Amino acid sequence: MPLLGDFCLIVALALAGYSFVFGIIAAVSKDSGAGFRLGETARRAGIWIFFAVTIAAFALAWAAMNNDFSLAYVKAHSNRALPTAYKFAALWSGQEGSLLFWSWLLACYGLVLRLRHKVDRRLVAMTSIIVAGIQVFFLILCNFVANPFGMLDRAALDGNGLNPLLQYPEMVIHPPMLYLGYVGFSLPFSFALAALIIRYPGEKWIHITRRWTMVTWLFLGFGISLGAHWAYAVLGWGGYWGWDPVENASLLPWITGTAFLHSVMMQEKRGMMKKWNVWLIFITFMLTILGTMLTRGGAVSSVHAFAQSAISPWFYWFLGIVFVVCLTFFILNRDHLQAENRLESLVSRESSFLFNNLVLLGACFAVLCGTLFPLLSEAVQGHKITVGPPFFNKVVIPIGLFLIFLTAVGPLLAWRSTSWGSLKRNFAWPAGISLVVTSALVVWNIRPWQGLSRVREWTTGLETAQIFSWMTILFSTLVIMTIASEFIRGGRVLQGKLNTNLFSGMYHLTRRNMRRYGGYVVHFGFILVMIGIAGLAFNQDKEQEMGLGDKLQIGHYTLVGQKYTQDDNANYGSEAAVLDVYKNGKFLGTLFPELRFFKASGGQPDHIVANHSTLVEDLYVIYEGRNTETDRPIIKAFVNPLVSWVWIGVLVVMFGTMVALVPNAEQIRSTVPVSVALKAMEEQGLEPARVGK
Repeated sequence: MPLLGDFCLIVALALAGYSFVFGIIAAVSKDSGAGFRLGETARRAGIWIFFAVTIAAFALAWAAMNNDFSLAYVKAHSNRALPTAYKFAALWSGQEGSLLFWSWLLACYGLVLRLRHKVDRRLVAMTSIIVAGIQVFFLILCNFVANPFGMLDRAALDGNGLNPLLQYPEMVIHPPMLYLGYVGFSLPFSFALAALIIRYPGEKWIHITRRWTMVTWLFLGFGISLGAHWAYAVLGWGGYWGWDPVENASLLPWITGTAFLHSVMMQEKRGMMKKWNVWLIFITFMLTILGTMLTRGGAVSSVHAFAQSAISPWFYWFLGIVFVVCLTFFILNRDHLQAENRLESLVSRESSFLFNNLVLLGACFAVLCGTLFPLLSEAVQGHKITVGPPFFNKVVIPIGLFLIFLTAVGPLLAWRSTSWGSLKRNFAWPAGISLVVTSALVVWNIRPWQGLSRVREWTTGLETAQIFSWMTILFSTLVIMTIASEFIRGGRVLQGKLNTNLFSGMYHLTRRNMRRYGGYVVHFGFILVMIGIAGLAFNQDKEQEMGLGDKLQIGHYTLVGQKYTQDDNANYGSEAAVLDVYKNGKFLGTLFPELRFFKASGGQPDHIVANHSTLVEDLYVIYEGRNTETDRPIIKAFVNPLVSWVWIGVLVVMFGTMVALVPNAEQIRSTVPVSVALKAMEEQGLEPARVGK
C-alpha cells in the first residue's frame, strides 16, 4: 500500500503539470477548436488529480491504522496503543502528512471547480490553470522534499506515538477545519487572478466566488475557535488565546478575508474598490501560505508548531513567485480595474466599509509585525527577540474597540449619503439603551474612572484592562441595539403589509434578504465573542499545595481535597485529584483534574483540565503534579468570567454565516415609481437589480 501511495503522488504531480502547462497552451492558442480540445484534456487531467491524491492519502491513513512502522512517518507519529481516532489524525499531525492533506483538500476543491466548468467556461478554465499551478508546488513538496512514504531500513516494532498535546478529541477536527479554510482561499484567489489576467468584464467572478469565500471563511473561523478551545482545555495555562505565532498565523487570513467580504459589497453595488479587493484576496491567499509555513516549517517557536524542518525556503520562493505574478498582471491590466463611482460622503455606508477595511488591515499589520518580529530581529541583530501578549494587547485592543463602534454605526448609514437627521433618529434609542447599561455597570460597582488617574499610557495593567472591558460592553450593547432596531423596524413594515405578528414579519424580512440579515446575525455573534473576551480583565487565579482535607479559597468558590488517585493503561499513566466544590458554602459537585504521562513520548505530561462552566463564569482547575520537595499535590485554580459567551458567540457566527449562504425566498418588487424604489432599497441595502415598474 505505501508503494501504491508513493506511485500515485508521482502520477498526481504529472497530471497537475499537464493540467497547468497544457492549460496555458490552450489559453493562448489562436486556433479556437484545437485550443478547446486541448483545454478539455487539461480540465480532465485536473479531475484525475483528485483520484490520484485520494489514493495516496488513503494509503498513508491505511498504514497508520494498520501499524505499518516500516514508514518513517508512521513510526514518528503513531504507536500500537494509540486509539483509532488518533491514528487517523496522524494523517495531518506531522509535516509530511499535513502537506499531503493540503494537496488532497486542494484536489477536492479543484474537482468541484472543474465539474462546474459550465458556469463560465473561459473564466473557469483560467482559474483551473492557476489551481493546477498551486497543486504543482505542493505535490513537488510531497514527492521530493517531505515525502510521507519514506521507508526505514528496518521496520520498527512500535512507533513514537502522537504528540500528547494532540491526543484530545477536538484535535481530530481542528486541523481539518483550519486547512479547509487555508486551502479554500486558493479558489477565490485563483478566480480573482484569472479575472484579472483575461480582463473579465463585470463583477460576475465575485458573484461566482462569494459563496466559496464565505464557506472558506466559515471553516477558517471555526478552526481557529476549535484551536482556542483546545488551548483552553489542554494546555492548562488558564486561557484560550496567548498570541502564539501559529495562532496569529491562522488569524491573519481570517482578518483580511473578513475585510474582503465587507469591501466586495462596494464593488458589487457601486463598482468601487476594485483594485483594493483584488489585492485583498491576493494578500489573503499569501497569508494562508505563510500560515502553512509557520505551522509546518518551524520558522518560529510555537507550542502549536509540531514540526521543525528546513522546508521554509521553499515557501519563501513560492510566496515570491506568487507576488511577482500578481504584481505583473496587476500592472498590465490595472486600467481594467477603474472604479465606476467615487465616495460621495463620509457619512455613508461606503465610508463605513472603507473605515472597516482600514481598521481590519491595521489590526492585521500589527499582528503580522509582532508575529514576524523574531525573524526580523534575527536577520538584523543575529538573535531572535520575541514580543509577547502585552505588545499585541496594547495595539490590538484599541483597534478592536473602534471596530466594534463601526459595527454599531454601519447599519444605520445609507448608500451614497446619509442625512444627519436620519442618523440621529436611527441612533437615538440604541444609544439611550447603551447609556442605561453603562449606568447599570456603575451600580454594580464597575467604575473604570477610578483607575484613570493612574493610567498614563496604553498599558496592560489591571485598571486599564477593566476600562477596556467596560468600553467593550458599552459599544457591544450599542451594536446589539442597532441590530435589533434593524430587525424590528423592517419587521414592523412587513407586519402591516402581511397582516401578521412582529416575529413573522422579521422572519419574512430575513428571507427576502438572507445575505444582509445573516450578516447581522454574524455581527451579533462577533459581539458575543467580544463580551466574552471582556471578562479577561476580571480573571482570578490561585495556586497552592493541597493535601487531603485541605481547602483552597478563590472568589466565591472553595475547593476541598478529597482524594488523589493513580491509573495506568497501555497509552499513558495518570494522576488525578478528586476535589469537592462549594460556592458560598453550597455544594456544587466534584471536579477531577488529571495529569497524564504518555509512555511512547518518554513520559511527556499533558493536563486534563476540570472545568465547572456557567454563563457567568468558569471555575477552571488544574492538577499540576506533586512538589518534588514536599511530595504534596499542587492545585491551581482560575475563575474566568464570561468565557462561555466566547463559545456561544462562535456558534452564532457560524449560524449567521449559514443563513447568509441561503438564497433569498423571493425578489423584492415595487409598485412605486422606479426612482423612489431604487432610493428606498439602497437605503435598506437591498439589491435593486430587479425592481419592477
